[in-house]
Amino acid sequence: MPKNHTKNRFIDLTSGSVLGKMLRFSLPIMASGVLQLLFNAADIIVVGQFAGDNSMGAVGSTTALINLFTNLFIGLSVGVNVIAARSHGANSKDDMQDIVHTSVLLALICGAALAVIGVVLSPQMLELMQTPEEQLSLATTYLRIYFLGMPATMLYNFGAAVLRAVGDTKRPLYFLITAGIVNVLFNLLFVIVFRMDVAGVALATVISECISAVLTVICLVKENGEIHLNFRKLKLHRIVMRAVVKVGLPAGFQGVIFSLSNVVIQSSVNLFGKTVVSGNSAASSIEGFIYIAMNTFYQAAISFTGQNVGAKKYRRIPRILLCSQACVIVTGVVLGWAAYFLGHPLLSIYSNSDDVIAAGIVRLGIISTTYALCGCMDVMVGMMRGIGYSIMPMIVSLIGACGLRILWIATVFQIPQYHTVTTVYLSYPITWTVTLLAHIVCWIIVWNKLKKKQKEYFVKE
Repeated sequence: MPKNHTKNRFIDLTSGSVLGKMLRFSLPIMASGVLQLLFNAADIIVVGQFAGDNSMGAVGSTTALINLFTNLFIGLSVGVNVIAARSHGANSKDDMQDIVHTSVLLALICGAALAVIGVVLSPQMLELMQTPEEQLSLATTYLRIYFLGMPATMLYNFGAAVLRAVGDTKRPLYFLITAGIVNVLFNLLFVIVFRMDVAGVALATVISECISAVLTVICLVKENGEIHLNFRKLKLHRIVMRAVVKVGLPAGFQGVIFSLSNVVIQSSVNLFGKTVVSGNSAASSIEGFIYIAMNTFYQAAISFTGQNVGAKKYRRIPRILLCSQACVIVTGVVLGWAAYFLGHPLLSIYSNSDDVIAAGIVRLGIISTTYALCGCMDVMVGMMRGIGYSIMPMIVSLIGACGLRILWIATVFQIPQYHTVTTVYLSYPITWTVTLLAHIVCWIIVWNKLKKKQKEYFVKE
């Protein structure tokens, strides 16, 4: 393969137009995220249309629980992204090799642990969430099969983190396009032809995740230079592990607590019966596409900031912050309000029930229309993690978003006149606003510390 073609795969994030390169970097990630989310959305749509609302609610009700257990390990992949971006920015090839081999082995270990946890504890966890009785058996079946595919899911996410850290966002997209097509085809085959219900859509998702993981591994094996993967060199390098854990564990722990608060929210929604549960599942699936589009700029903020910190180009960081926030606000406002105004036809894709659609529109009207606040909050976190501060944004997020959300459910929601699903949904925009303001204050403190510490680089450039 020609050398210049190989270089064209990687975007240098330390020079040139920030906005132009951010869009070039981010759009493939956005498409990749949307495709990955389509795995679960396709499951919900297919079972909703061909197996009924109970099956749809069963699949949708597992999302918060899946996120609860996967977010810790996905957080570690954030740590991989940060340290790989810094090492690439500093042109440290030996460090990159250690990062690649540590990441792949760590992904396999994390995936295996998740598979065991999911298969063994699924029924107990769903019962604790007060999953409706008529959906419990179906949800258990879906969850157990889904968790069997976790080694592949982790392998793809960690491998993609390495590729994105060096500016390659296109190949992870191509891998997911292939896997996504396979997922939809097997969904239709297993549910419509073989009548496998939720087991069929779960199995289709696992197969597709395995395909994306295999393609990612092949990509790293065939790659020359700093990100080449050699299975004989797989090892958990202590220095790399320490760096990954320092950045990734707080990110993962934050994700776990966020998911825990969402499990509390899901449990509160479950109190209103299967119609509201199904409407909530369909609406949250639609919102997932908005979130993943906004989250693209969180990932961009991490990679851009990480590479520029590694290259000691600190004066580019304010431009990265402004571009990231501008992009996430436009994305959140446009997509969030579009989802609300198009709520009826979008929800009709998931269910033919007027009651389920009405229940979904209630959620979209509160959460979807204010989703840009969540995106702004995440970008501030991404900027701080890219610089190397991971514990501070974790603490702020845990107190501001998670703690207040649980407090809201424990207090306001318990007042009889406010014991409604609307009150549950209002906990989101309120806590996003409070947490965003706190993150802005933290950013000002972190940025001033960085300027004092690296004063010579601000003067000379």
